[in-house]
Amino acid sequence: MDNEKRLSRAIILIIISAFCFAVMNLCVSMSGDVPVIQKTFFRNFFAMLIASVTMIKNKHYIIPKKGERFGIIMRSAAGFLGMLGNFYALSALKVSDASLLNKMSPFFAVLFSAFLLSEKPKKVQLVCIITAFCGAMFVLKPSFQNAELIPSCAGFFGGACAGLAYTFVRKLTSGGTKGYYIVFFFSAFSTLCAAPALIFDFHPMTLTQLLMLLGAGAAAAGGQFAITASYSYAPAKEVSIYDYSQIIFAGLLGFVFKNEIPDELSFIGYFVIIAAALLMFLYNKRSAE
Repeated sequence: MDNEKRLSRAIILIIISAFCFAVMNLCVSMSGDVPVIQKTFFRNFFAMLIASVTMIKNKHYIIPKKGERFGIIMRSAAGFLGMLGNFYALSALKVSDASLLNKMSPFFAVLFSAFLLSEKPKKVQLVCIITAFCGAMFVLKPSFQNAELIPSCAGFFGGACAGLAYTFVRKLTSGGTKGYYIVFFFSAFSTLCAAPALIFDFHPMTLTQLLMLLGAGAAAAGGQFAITASYSYAPAKEVSIYDYSQIIFAGLLGFVFKNEIPDELSFIGYFVIIAAALLMFLYNKRSAE
């Protein structure tokens, strides 16, 4: 397969991934007053079952090897905390706002890479990060009178944890760890972490709520496999910008299914953050060339 076809396939896959994660966020948001930890359990349990099929097919080991244990546990722990932050934000914010805050992860990944991978960010990348943080403030709207401040901060924290998780994903895959194993271990780890809360404080769910959470798990698994496959066809610097199509999908789904319309400040934040992501994307691509 030539480079042009590989790039085209990578772009299609990452857009599919973005749509899947937007659907996941919508399902989580529409699951109603189910506790966040319970939402996390069902989302990951179903994703784990799907990932298990690939594990069985490839006859892959379950216990991580000695050299990858720290990395895969840290990836899973950071991903679990990031998911809690994202799901809490989804319980109180518009789907598009929560999705946008979670998409701060690439900028945090650049910062964490400086410490974990010894990849010192360039001046242009630092400018992009500062610009993205400024854009996030339009969505956060920091004020003691802002009732959405705490869930907004939770979504921002979720994006930071996701950035840390993706940094460990890069470290693991560069060391030869299979993408489907990372998906499986993360899903299993999160399921086990969330399980005790269900044992001691299970909240009965309606059929609609259960279907929403199962749908979130299926969409999440599809998104994880699609984005992993995308990065196997092309490097992140060539396709990562297309992942921001999730904001468009989230906005459309939120409008159609929940009649949500972001306010003017949120739209400014969307524009600033996506512009910063585009600048970083173009800079990385030019540097590689």
